[in-house]
Amino acid sequence: MKENYTQLYPNEQVATAVGDYSFAHSTKLPKHISDHHAWGVESQERANYMISPLQAQFQIWFAKVLGARRILEIGTFIGFSTMGWASAVGSTGHVTGLEFSPEYAAIAKESFAKNGVHNIEIIVGDARESIKNLPASLKEPYDLIFIDADKTSYPTYLSQILELSQPGSMSRLLRPGGIIVADNILRRALIADSSPANPWSTKEKQRETGRLWQSEDMEALDKFNKEMVDNERIDVFLLPLFDGLGLGRLVN
Repeated sequence: MKENYTQLYPNEQVATAVGDYSFAHSTKLPKHISDHHAWGVESQERANYMISPLQAQFQIWFAKVLGARRILEIGTFIGFSTMGWASAVGSTGHVTGLEFSPEYAAIAKESFAKNGVHNIEIIVGDARESIKNLPASLKEPYDLIFIDADKTSYPTYLSQILELSQPGSMSRLLRPGGIIVADNILRRALIADSSPANPWSTKEKQRETGRLWQSEDMEALDKFNKEMVDNERIDVFLLPLFDGLGLGRLVN
């Protein structure tokens, strides 16, 4: 029987080479999306809030495979991943982005307009409040919900998604069979192993990201992961790629 873990890459150099090779041999991102990422890296102090271009490739591919036409994104930042979802759903599809920061929302909206992207709506404010009003305004529920916002609120977002997507409800947030995608749920593997064996357990290493991660974040992510897998309404697969990607299918 094969084990759950296979060490594929012997060191960081080989892992980087594999990542670059995978990026080059996956369907290219539309130019305006690649350009926006490059601009964000150069101009934004917190550019690391963006997903990687390789993850963007995966998410676009995944949404197309799913046949998603309506996507909700919780945590938009400057709109890089949002434009990826918008590309995936096509001009007749729709993406709703929830963003707490008016500054980031304004940057995202300006970028959408500049690049002729017209199938995205941004709602500014606390997502925990904004999300409550969405079901009543939807003609159809979302096919996919992407969570990439404040980590301490992940369990709350999950609870709200389930509460607002009740079986048999005429007005629901996520359709039966819809997908929940949650980013950063392994947090440099600290959720699985925060011992000294993990270099990211040190404050010095964490400062490379521009901030120190709080214990509250780690506890909330671990709680989210457990609540996902323990809920009978969700089929779950935790993908140990990128910074950990939680995938959940809402059964009913």
